[in-house]
Amino acid sequence: MKKLFALALSAIMVLGLLSGCGSKEETPAEGGEETPAATSELNVGVFYYNFADAYITTVRNEMDAKLTEAGITFNNFDGQNNQAQQLDQINTAITNGANLLIVNIVETSSPDAAQQACDAAKNAGIPIIFFNREVSDDVVNSYEQCAFVGTDAAEAGHMQGEMIGDFLLENYDTVDLNGDGTISYVLFKGQEGNAEAEYRTQFSVEDANAKLTEAGKNELAFYDPANTSKYLVDTTGAWSAQAATDYMTTILASYSEANNNMIELVIANNDGMAEGAIAALQAAGYNTGEEGSKTIPVYGVDAMDSAVQKIENGQMTGTVKQDAAGMASTIMTLVENVNSAAELMANTDSYNVDEGVAKIRVPYAKVTG
Repeated sequence: MKKLFALALSAIMVLGLLSGCGSKEETPAEGGEETPAATSELNVGVFYYNFADAYITTVRNEMDAKLTEAGITFNNFDGQNNQAQQLDQINTAITNGANLLIVNIVETSSPDAAQQACDAAKNAGIPIIFFNREVSDDVVNSYEQCAFVGTDAAEAGHMQGEMIGDFLLENYDTVDLNGDGTISYVLFKGQEGNAEAEYRTQFSVEDANAKLTEAGKNELAFYDPANTSKYLVDTTGAWSAQAATDYMTTILASYSEANNNMIELVIANNDGMAEGAIAALQAAGYNTGEEGSKTIPVYGVDAMDSAVQKIENGQMTGTVKQDAAGMASTIMTLVENVNSAAELMANTDSYNVDEGVAKIRVPYAKVTG
């Protein structure tokens, strides 16, 4: 009986050992998200400036799906809008075996942070792909295994300005609530020094004004003449809906139809801030989408699903699509190049590539009701 028990116990132990063969628990670098086991030898660190950013969340979801489908090990890192933290994460990931970096840099007002990240990759002899938040040509050209995937920063501003100008010319009397012949606007910038924010701020107003003046109308007027910058900025640099809600709520306490100085147009440099402004407008009875209610034209950038739904519901007027899926797919072309030991910029002939620098531009598109 004892011999039978011993034989049975041995069999159970053997089965247990066999069942554990081939399994491996992947431990992410500190601060990263653990991802599924993979078949590729690539170990990718993906560094996002801020998980809380709505557009970046969409890109992250797309990247996660594509990297997982490709069987590539990856860890995501949240920079939490802190450049020092992100650089620490990059260096730690390299120490822990990352052999490809994909970086959504935090600091864009100077090239220093991007250069430090690029130098870290260069010293480790591994490729680095910057994306979304523009880095300088000098940074990209400083290392042959460095590239950037983003957009033409000015294009979104031009598209937004064209949409605004066309809409105002078609609906001028309705939008001009106090009938003074001038459209009063507020503009939510996002982040100082960011190329996308700078160009959207400039061209959304300039291009709208060009259409208005050509038609014999007055230029747009910023609601607060004392604000010589003619924009409101998210002081945290997070382009947040909450910042726009807070600003708009404060504005509406003094600027209203009753005071004959109501804001007549809202321009936001991303959909998050556009939706934040709409939340404040709805609290004041505007932009509800209900029949008979007044709608203040609100424009954003990104074409987030929630923003597109608001356009369809009559709560928002327009946005510019920043293609998250296209961004992720373009990045993955470069990842697959690295994975197959091809040149970093191979297989990009069909893309819009800058001359003289490894930068790929993903196109924008207009979205209106």
